[in-house]
Amino acid sequence: MDIGAVERDTGLSKDTLRMWERRYAFPKPERDRHGERVYSPAQVQKLRLIKRLMALGYRPGKIIGQTLEELESLGSAGAAPEPQSGTGTEPYLDLITSHQSGELRHHLSLALATQGLKAFILDTVAPLNLAVGNGWRSGRLAVFEEHLYSELVRSVLRNAITGIQPQGQAPRILLTSLPGEQHNLGLLMAEALLVAEGAFCIPLGNETPVRDIAAAARGHRADIVALSFSASYAEQKASAGLKDLRVLLPEAIQIWAGGAAVARIRKPVDGVQLIGGLGEIAGHVTRWRASPGA
Repeated sequence: MDIGAVERDTGLSKDTLRMWERRYAFPKPERDRHGERVYSPAQVQKLRLIKRLMALGYRPGKIIGQTLEELESLGSAGAAPEPQSGTGTEPYLDLITSHQSGELRHHLSLALATQGLKAFILDTVAPLNLAVGNGWRSGRLAVFEEHLYSELVRSVLRNAITGIQPQGQAPRILLTSLPGEQHNLGLLMAEALLVAEGAFCIPLGNETPVRDIAAAARGHRADIVALSFSASYAEQKASAGLKDLRVLLPEAIQIWAGGAAVARIRKPVDGVQLIGGLGEIAGHVTRWRASPGA
């Protein structure tokens, strides 16, 4: 494969591939008759594994020198627990891998209409995210297949949120993520659950600088700032960002943080409510409404 094909296949940029070649002596491409880089199937497979492990938080310099078998072992150890039997993820995975995007959208929309928004997220999307993530890490799903799935789920959830977003309800919740957090599906799932609880949500999208978050929270008169941290986000970086934001926000504005990286934070962050899972969101909203400052 030429370097452009490797970039599309693995999600690693051409600049990254060239930099690793200089710094780590891997990959080691050959040259075609025009002098352009070409990569063997074995090198591409190893690059795919490295990219998946980076999404789990591994640093490339620590893993590039390992063998394919060692990388596969790390990937298996870092996989999320498989969804319990009966969650019905397999038909969706079959539609993803057979590239039936229209059918996939139809099945997602049908599940939403049948289950309702809250159950759809907790009982269908959450276990399906685990199955898709594990499928991507194991190589069953290609990067573009995972991206297509994520975008279809986002589309279905956005349409659902638009249809039921309350106006002027409390709490007013600003949703975003810190710089470096490129994943936003978890944030959108949280927004949908908050809207289902009658909260008024103000989505900023992802990767918002801390000072801009603080300014937006004041400008929108937010009661709560909610942030999402995916598994690939370093917990130390998440803790530091939450501490910085807490200093910049008035005490009356609460900070809620959730996601896989938050689950790894061992020490509580003063003035920040760490939410262990999506299923806890309704209880936090209820407690906020019962609090003296609500």
